[in-house]
Amino acid sequence: MYGYIKGTIKMIKPTHIVLDNNGIGYLIIVPNPYIYKLEEENIIYIHHYVREDINNLYGFVSEEAKELFIRLISVSGIGPKSGLSIMATDNIDSVIYAIENSDVKFLTKFPGIGNKTAQQIILDLKGKLVIEEQILRFGAMEDAENALLALGYSKREINKVLKNIDFNLSVEEIIKEALKKILN
Repeated sequence: MYGYIKGTIKMIKPTHIVLDNNGIGYLIIVPNPYIYKLEEENIIYIHHYVREDINNLYGFVSEEAKELFIRLISVSGIGPKSGLSIMATDNIDSVIYAIENSDVKFLTKFPGIGNKTAQQIILDLKGKLVIEEQILRFGAMEDAENALLALGYSKREINKVLKNIDFNLSVEEIIKEALKKILN
């Protein structure tokens, strides 16, 4: 029903934001509301979730994040709450990489995701999220992230700069670009 809503952030709460669009305040449940700033204009990609007793808007920073959320909640045993806990990670590429590489340990670190649910996610989504070139790209991204962690940078700093780097580069080039952005 909705693709996205463009507007100004008017309220930030622990579970949601209120986005004003032409005088209408949309209550949008988001994975991490604290990445937004009050009075800042944003585009929020929306998934309208309707069930018998639920009629919610879920919002994401990108179309890719929205699509991953939709795929996650299609898995048996994963509802919007569990899907949001997974999406709260700063780096959705690492979630896709974990699914593609059957990394149950990574997936079970999210609240509400046990071994059986993690295995079900992998069973249902593996091979459906990315193509081969993207799998290699995620490997380069992970290697660059590990190298930057070894250099003493925080995961938050690293994820912030890696979001804006072309992951088609080699690991060395990704690291160089990330260091330039961190040091500026």
